[in-house]
Amino acid sequence: MISGGCFCGAVRYRVAGKLRDARSCHCSRCRKAFSAQASAYALVDTGEFSWVAGQDLLTTYTGKQGFGLQFCKCCGSTLTGLYDGRVHGVTLGCVDGDPDIEIGMHIYVGSKAAWEVLPLTESRAHFFSAAPLTK
Repeated sequence: MISGGCFCGAVRYRVAGKLRDARSCHCSRCRKAFSAQASAYALVDTGEFSWVAGQDLLTTYTGKQGFGLQFCKCCGSTLTGLYDGRVHGVTLGCVDGDPDIEIGMHIYVGSKAAWEVLPLTESRAHFFSAAPLTK
């Protein structure tokens, strides 16, 4: 069981299964949404995700393509990603403890911030734009 929550502790969630396909996105949109050089995000199976506390304290931003993010209204923590209104993944920074997953790829490194330096020894896959689709 994986659990997580926001900075102020008002919003809590649980994932009954494992996280998968962890990635770090370096696009300009993720830099703004995560207030960082990149995002740290992992996918979840929608049926395995549930809110435990504070769901009424969430606010949602949805972009043009149906992807969105959910934030705590009190502290501003970015907690989940949405696709078509359903939880698609969680931000790794809000997971409690060790989620038993590592970031497996860096995407949109072609639009990373000029001030960001990716480690040359990084053994993870780097993609100039989106990662190739897998079956």
